[in-house]
Order: sequence, then structure tokens, then C-alpha cells
Amino acid sequence: MKRRHQVASVLSLSLISGYLIPISAIVAAPPRNPDKTVNCDILVVGGGLSGVATAYEGLLAGKRVCLTEITDWLGGQISSQGTSALDERPTQRSRQFYSRGYLELRNRIQKKYGQLNPGDCWVSDSCFLPRDAHEITVQMLKDAEKRGRGKLEWFPNTVIKELGISRNNPNTTGQLIDSAIAIQHQPAPGAPPLNTFHLSQTIEDAYRYQNSSRFTKTIIRLVPKQTKGNAPKWYVVDASETGEIVGLADVPYRLGIDPRSYLEPSSSSSTNDPYCTQGFTYTFAMEATREPVPQKMPPFYLKYSPYFSYELQRLADFGLVFTYRRIWSPTTGQPTRFGGVNFTAPTPGDISMQNWTWGNDYRPGTAKDNLVYTRQQLQATGQLRPGGWLGGLRTETLRKGEEHALSYYYWLVAGTTDSQLGKGVKRQQTNNRFLSGLNSPMGTAHGLSKYPYMREGRRIIGRPSWGQPGGFTIWEVDISRRDYNDEYYRKTLPPAMYRQLRATLAGLEATSVISGQVSPDKAMRRSRSTIFPDAVGIGHYAIDFHPCMEKSPPEAPGNRERPGERRGGGQAYPFQIALRAMIPQKIDNLIVGGKSIATSHIAAAAYRVHSFEWSAGAAAGTVAAFSLNNNVAPYQLVDDLPKPEPQLQTLKRLLEKNGNPTAFPDTSIFNQNWEDWR
Repeated sequence: MKRRHQVASVLSLSLISGYLIPISAIVAAPPRNPDKTVNCDILVVGGGLSGVATAYEGLLAGKRVCLTEITDWLGGQISSQGTSALDERPTQRSRQFYSRGYLELRNRIQKKYGQLNPGDCWVSDSCFLPRDAHEITVQMLKDAEKRGRGKLEWFPNTVIKELGISRNNPNTTGQLIDSAIAIQHQPAPGAPPLNTFHLSQTIEDAYRYQNSSRFTKTIIRLVPKQTKGNAPKWYVVDASETGEIVGLADVPYRLGIDPRSYLEPSSSSSTNDPYCTQGFTYTFAMEATREPVPQKMPPFYLKYSPYFSYELQRLADFGLVFTYRRIWSPTTGQPTRFGGVNFTAPTPGDISMQNWTWGNDYRPGTAKDNLVYTRQQLQATGQLRPGGWLGGLRTETLRKGEEHALSYYYWLVAGTTDSQLGKGVKRQQTNNRFLSGLNSPMGTAHGLSKYPYMREGRRIIGRPSWGQPGGFTIWEVDISRRDYNDEYYRKTLPPAMYRQLRATLAGLEATSVISGQVSPDKAMRRSRSTIFPDAVGIGHYAIDFHPCMEKSPPEAPGNRERPGERRGGGQAYPFQIALRAMIPQKIDNLIVGGKSIATSHIAAAAYRVHSFEWSAGAAAGTVAAFSLNNNVAPYQLVDDLPKPEPQLQTLKRLLEKNGNPTAFPDTSIFNQNWEDWR
């Protein structure tokens, strides 16, 4: 049965986990007939790196790809979210072991500037301007469309409002998404241009059917192009930044902290906590000037100022922070060193993008202020009712994140306090200006990124699988290099759980540990990540935490990070993306890419950077095209594992042939030599 449109009005307060959440009126007017209907082979929701990669591979496979994006820029992290500094690991970078599309992206950056690092930043080998990233990804898709003879239907400023979901389909095990209703917005007559207002001021309007004083809306019905065959006729890929379609389709998922277990032994909690996700960041750009610039204190600055800090003494240098993610540097400054880091000093005309943990990171962690609504909160706010979806985010927290970021700029150039290091550390640096305007690096009148950089959203729970009857998940122990001989684990984990942990890490000796033939402490610890037979992509990055804060609001004086959250952080082995992590429960033609694949809270801290997002998207696009071509659903490629799956092997060969690696060189259960991968 498909969902029907109806009017829903909620004018009450709902009780969620002991807190009253004010519910604004949610009025979904019955939509007029769609303004147009568009046919798709693959519908990609979200134009970030994972969504672009999905579209790229789908177009090269000759498919008709529909791509929606809430902003008007493609590229996500490197464009609309402003984090245009590629997070990469040295060994993978030196070997250029990436998906073909990601390599093309890097090559196009090199060609655009004549170098990979026009910003001369020190956090990465490549820092550049967000606007250019959008233009590069747009051109990549245009070229892929020509080469593969596919067709791209690109819908900027567009959100998915409703899904038509069939039930008890006789040809599949689960439900199917049969259609989607999208809303595209443009400036209303006489209204300011797009990107004038902050996201918090426009996001709910973008999800409403009615025209408004700001927007004129176009309603688009998206449906399958293919009409024959027993398998799903199209595929929907959730490549959004928060797992938006996962939430709207109401498939099983997790948010925040997972309970401590032998698979997630470093968890900061013995129970799950869906409110503590990693912090999100509104980035901005600032320019070094020759002369001091008058700095105006934001009216809300004093509320947020108790939070800001250089964080560590070895980082307490303005030049170091400015050049950390410097994205443009027309003149090379003097070689400088601080805290063991070499960089060139800022010079007038240099542009820096700011993304700093104790700066513009906003890190809510309670039911009062969490950004990504849980399922319970979605129900209470009416967003799971027909016509009620408004994006699944707490608008008030978006607004506070925006204020927080603007306040951080003022602190960075005019502040004299430091919440972690005390007095006498922070000095004013007024030879800088905040860059705003529609032609600024962030492309917004207010100067903040069009969308916040999201480190964590909803994460699906995969389908039951051998060894994981509760649903497939990639866990901490699958990727971490941590030495679990630490006394903490012996004392914290119950004996049986500790033995399970050691057995899981023992590799070839696992059976002996479980049977008691080998002591847990004497078993040889494997020195590689888990090898997945259904691997369809790769990634490598440290388990990097930007933890939530303990109390609400995050900026409260004396607040601290949630205790124990950083324990799971540290180095990771090169890892794989399992196809089972991309297949949700319940719906057979939904594929999940990007940060919403089935990972744990700790593993997700590594599965979130640029090259991973591309690899996951490349896999999603290839799987969707392969499934359409072979009249097979993705779950059917893995449902007999660990038995041989011939069609899965054909898919993996296709990925490898196309230049999309599914494993790092020499991956084998017998190869324990991964210490050199940095």
C-alpha cells in the first residue's frame, strides 16, 4: 500500500526521553498534481561526494540517473560543506590506490591550479576553493554522461518529501520504493537570491509544498524508467549527509553510541545513547589583510565565548591554525615552525577555511539539543506521518551551530580568552576579514557553508547475516589497530566478553581461544582489518573523534567532552566496504552509500572521509547498474554467504576492471604485514 498524502497539523508539546520538545505546526497541504514526472534508472538522493560518485558510475554504465541535492552545489564535503581539504592517509596517497573517479577528481584539481595544493595548507596535500570543487564535479558528471551515453537529470535546491512504498511485493522479499515526490525551490518573485539566508531559516520551508515569500516550489514525481522484469525496476541510493531516506523510509538504523561489547569494547557507555553523535561544523573562509580590520562582535558572542580554545599548548598559535586548512595562497610566506609543525606564515591575500574542534565544531549530545532526530523524536514531531517530513533535523540546533561558528570567527581574531589553556595564551589578530557574499568562497551572503559538515548521521543496521543474526554491522574491532591488552579492557569487560574480544582478534587462533586451549592473553593478535567476502570498496583513515559534549547546551561554561568518547580513537588498518553494509532491511531497492552504511559509532569515525565516500558511492552506482542489467536484487548477491556467490564474484570483477578497488594490495588472511600502511 502506498502512502497517501494528507493534511497533518500538530500544535502540541511532545514528551521525549523526559524532555518537552516544542512542535511547530506541521501543515502539509495536499499537493497539486506534480508539475512534471521524470523517469530514472537510479535515483540518487544527496549531491555530496558519495552521491556524485554514484551518479558518475551510473552514467558510465549508460543509466538514466536522477540526482537531487538540497543546495545548489555538487561535491558535499569539498563544496557546499566547505571542507575542501582532502583527508588522506600517506601510504594510500603515495600509491595512488583510489577509485578511478577519485583519482580523476584529484587530477582535475591539479589541472585547475597547476598544483594539488593551491592553499599551501599543512593538514593535507590538497586544499582548494569550494566553488571550484563544485565546478569540477559538475564537469566530471557531464563528461561521464558523454562517455557512458547515460543521461543525467540534475535537480539542485531539491529535497525528497515523500516516498511511495509498496508492500508484500510478490517478486521480492521486502518492500519496494515505487516513486518519490521531490520539491525544488527557486527564489519567489521579488525575493532575495538563494544562499542569502542561513540554512536554519530556510530548511523547513524547502520541505513544504506551499509557495512562500522566499520560495516558489516545483513538485516533481520521480518514477522508474524500466517497466519490465521481476527484480526492482529502479534503485534509490541514499547518499544524503544524515541518512535522510533511511529515516523517511523508516528502515532499522542506529544513531550515536553503541553499547559496549566485545565488538565495540571501547564504547563510552554500557547502553546505547542515540543523542551523542559526532559534532557538526559550519565552515567559513577568512582572508589575511595588510592592515587591521574593524571587527564587530556578534550580539550572541558572549553566550558562546566560554567554549572556544586552541585546545592544546602545541596548537596555540594563530598562524598554525590559519594555515591548517588554508585554501588559497597567492604568495608564499616565510618558513615557520610551531609545536613540531612546519608551515609557511600567512601573507596578505591568503584565505583560510576554518574547521576546528574547539572552534566552530558544534557538539550537542543530549535529548534536548541533538541535531539528527531519533525515530522516537521523528514520530513525536509528526515527521513520519504522510506529508510530515521536514528533513529530520532539529532546526534550533542548526541555528545555534550557525551562531557558534560566527562567534568563533570573532574569538579567533578579537578574543583574548581560552577555555582550555587559561589566560595569557590568546592574542588578538585583527589583520583578517570574514569573507561573505554570493561570490565568496562559500557562495553565501552570510559567509557560512551552505550546509554543515556532517561527521555522523543515521547508520543502517544491515540484514541478518552469518555471525551477525541481529543485523550486519562493521564494528570497532574490524578495523582498529588498538592493543586490547590494555589493563582497561581486562578490568572493564566481563571475563566472558573479554575472552570473546581476544578470540575475535586472534585470527587463525580464534577457535583455540574460544575452546580454552589457548589463553586469551597469549593468542597472537591479527594485524589487519576484517576481510569481507562481499567487499565492494575500500577506505583508510584514523578513527577520528569530535565527541559530543556532556551537558546541554554545548557552549555552557565549564562543559566537557563526553567522558570516554575518545578511547575508541586511534589508528586503523586499511579497511573494506562490505556490500552487506549498504543493504538496509525491509526495502529491496534501497542502497545506502556515504556515511549511513552499517557501521558502529566508533567505526563510523573512520568511514567518513573524502576517498571513502567516493569509494562507497562508486560501489553504490555499480551495484545499482549491475542489478538492473542482471535482473537481480543486491540482497540476492550476498544471501547465501559464506557459501560461494557467483554473481557477487562477477560484480567484484566488474568493479576491479573499472578501476574501483575492492581490496588493498596483498589482502589475505595469511598476510599480517600491515604495519607499514600509514
